[in-house]
Order: sequence, then structure tokens, then C-alpha cells
Amino acid sequence: MTPLLTVENATVESATGRIVAPVSLTLQAGRPFTILGETGSGKSLFAQAIMGLLPVGLTASGRVIIDGQVLDLADPASHRPLWGRQVGILPQEPWLALDPTMRVARQVADGHRFIRRLEAAAAMKAAADDLTALGVAGAGRKLPGELSGGMAQRVAFAAARAGGARIIIADEPTKGLDVARRDEVIALLMKEVEAGGAVLTITHDLALARQMGGDFAVMFDGSIVEQGEADMVLSAPSHDYTKQLIAADPENWNERKVPAGKRDDIVLVAEDLAKARGGRLLFSGQGLRLHKGEIVGVTGASGSGKSSLGDILLGLLKPDAGTVARALGVAPVRYQKIYQDPPSAFPGRITIGANVSDLVHLHRLDVGRIAPLMKRLKLAPELLHRLPTEVSGGELQRFALLRVLLLDPVFLFADEPTSRLDLITQQETIELLVELAREQDCAVLIVSHDTALIEKTCDRRIEIGEKGGAEASVA
Repeated sequence: MTPLLTVENATVESATGRIVAPVSLTLQAGRPFTILGETGSGKSLFAQAIMGLLPVGLTASGRVIIDGQVLDLADPASHRPLWGRQVGILPQEPWLALDPTMRVARQVADGHRFIRRLEAAAAMKAAADDLTALGVAGAGRKLPGELSGGMAQRVAFAAARAGGARIIIADEPTKGLDVARRDEVIALLMKEVEAGGAVLTITHDLALARQMGGDFAVMFDGSIVEQGEADMVLSAPSHDYTKQLIAADPENWNERKVPAGKRDDIVLVAEDLAKARGGRLLFSGQGLRLHKGEIVGVTGASGSGKSSLGDILLGLLKPDAGTVARALGVAPVRYQKIYQDPPSAFPGRITIGANVSDLVHLHRLDVGRIAPLMKRLKLAPELLHRLPTEVSGGELQRFALLRVLLLDPVFLFADEPTSRLDLITQQETIELLVELAREQDCAVLIVSHDTALIEKTCDRRIEIGEKGGAEASVA
């Protein structure tokens, strides 16, 4: 096999010390390479170092060899001529990679036009073909802000590969996607591999790692702790951390006991809800009663209306039909949401600490609750001094959870709350969310594409589809 990319002794350091220890690996033509690790393990920073895209304040050392060209990781500017032409990146947060003011088709077409040098008409046709192949043909005329998380991810993938790069670095490419869409993205990545390219996938998705196969490495605390053939490592792991990751897969969770007794303390009632979008019916005749401390799961395909249902319950979106009644005497601010993509919920130009402080001052909250909650959510105090773009997606999602918990919610709509978390942190976060919901008598509506997670977590489940959804008890 021919090496397309070789990384030698790559390190990442901050002012306070080393974050990523020396890492060396080789991407072979026609073979995938997957790095699995927890949130904050350094896997995304490693990928950013390769591309020369580290956040301000972080520096890299080592070198990368791409098609025989040697690049110094300490000189990120030297990497830019390769962007899109030889190396494409699919970022962890698609909305941060897409221009919010430009139509989707134009963004994909620009890669074909300015990198592959196609004429304008041919570039637009190529972009339309790309979007159709990814199942988002109708997205071309939309702005990124009009897309669901799954759609935005697929559009970002189309833009990343439009320039014809043979090496794709995919950072969490399947987060927020249902099983069918996840498998489609995996198939597209593997198509790149089968065509003689190379794909480096950064992920916490164990199912993705299994399906991709090929070369595989596990990263923990900035170091590669286990490496080898994916099938061999996942079937017979030798490192304790790898074993913990596999055990934390929702398929392996213990069944939860549904609290006994009849609930009369209703916090929200919805009746005969209906919603259509873009001329397509999402759901109709949807009813729901939520009680204090109850955990209800919502499943369904991407674009089926799961997020729309939650937004209607919160009053953020008007239904086409039906009514929603909330508990009397409860302040609206106690009906809260954790967003699917946390960057859309955090101002990009102020630190996370300033954002949390603003919330505390605005609602006259107890500042003494911040530190204990951060400890329970495994958030380091120094992260408060960073911008939202300077922390991992998983860390930002846990800050989103911290922020809503400070408001003592009676209802929490959690829209894919763990889609950016590694398996171990996901399990810990879900356990904490359920524990706090029971303690504080907070009703929780959890949207997830992971059926196993819903079955092992929730008291009951709602399935959303084009023909509407009916409440169902989870055995």
C-alpha cells in the first residue's frame, strides 16, 4: 500500500503544558484509519494540528508528510495550499464550517469551481449531484440556519470533498444522524477509500469504528493507548480504557426501573398537535402528557419532526393544529432546552465563564451552585476562560446542561443531548441527567437517534414519523 499521509511525532501544547503527546501514524491509500476516544482526549486537536487549524494559544510540533511533501506542524500557514486540493476536513460542528449567509448549493459549488476549476454551470450541476447523493437534494436553495443538524452535517461533507481531495479528515462525521443516515455517511467515506483515497475518522461512535474497519487507534489523555486492526482491538481489547469504552455502549447498559405509582403532577399537556414543513407533513394527531420527574424518549428518522415537536412544547414554534398547556404559576424560564448543536446556543465572542455569569446575574441565581455542578459534569475550571470555539463539542454540550440546570427547570427538552459525547461521558451524563431530573422533579423529553439509549433510559417512548406518532411504553 502507498502512504498518502504520514504523521511523525505530532504534539500539541498550551501555555500550561502538553495536551497531545507525540503521536505517529500512517494513512495508507485505500485503507481507513479511525481514532476513537473520549471528549477532551485530544483527538480533535490532533486532527486540527495536521490541518494547521489549532485554536489561538495552542502550538504544534512534529511533521506531516503528504504525497511526499514535508510540512512542519509548527508552521500552520504552510498547510493552506493543500486545503481542499489534497486534504479536506469534515469538521465536528458543521454550522461553524458553513457560511450562514450563502445558499447551500453555492457553497458546495465553490469547491468545484475554484479548486477543481469547473465552469460555473458545471460546478452547480456537480454540487446538485453531490447533495442528491447525500439525500439532501432539497437543501440547495436553503441557508445553513434552515437545516437540521443531520442535514448540515451532510452538506458540510459535500463541501469538504468538492475540491477532489484524496485525503479526508472526518471529525465526528456521524453525530446527530439516525442509523440509516449514519450508514450512508459511512458508505460515502468508504467509497473514498475504495477509490484509492484515505480517510482519517475522529469519533466516539463505536458502531462507526466497527463498520469502517481498517486501522484503528484509541486515544486517552492525549496519548494513543492501543492501536491495531479494528476488528482485533474491538473484539479483544487489551487496555482497560478500551474495555471501559465498549462497556459504556448503550447496548450494554443495565435496564432502568420505571418509578412505581400513579403520577398526577402534570407539567405539560399537548393535544392533537400537527406540523408540516416545506409542504411535507411531519406529524399529526400528536398528544402527550408529561409529569414531574418523568423521562420520555422521542425517536424517528432525520427530518421527521422530533426537534419541531420539542420546540412546539416550549412555545418556540407554532403548531399548525393542536394545543399545548403548561402548569399554572410556573415561570416560562423553567421550561428549557438543550440544543442539538451547542455552538448555536452560545455567543461566539465572549468566554463561557462570562456567558454563565451573565445568566446568573440576569436571573439572580446562586453563584455558589456553579462549582459543584461543574465538578459533577467533569468540567475543568480553566474552561470558563475559553471561547465556545476553543473547547470540544462535548465540553460545550455539558456547559449547556450546566446552564439550564442552574435555572431549576420543571421541563427540559434535550435535543440529542449526548450526540457530541464519547461513550463513557455519554453514560455518565445521561445518568446525571436522569438523577437530577428525579431529584428536582423535572420532566425530561429526550430526542435521540440511538434507540438503545432511549430504551435503557426512558420511562416510555414516542416514535415520530410522517404519519404521526403514538405514545408507546418502553419495556
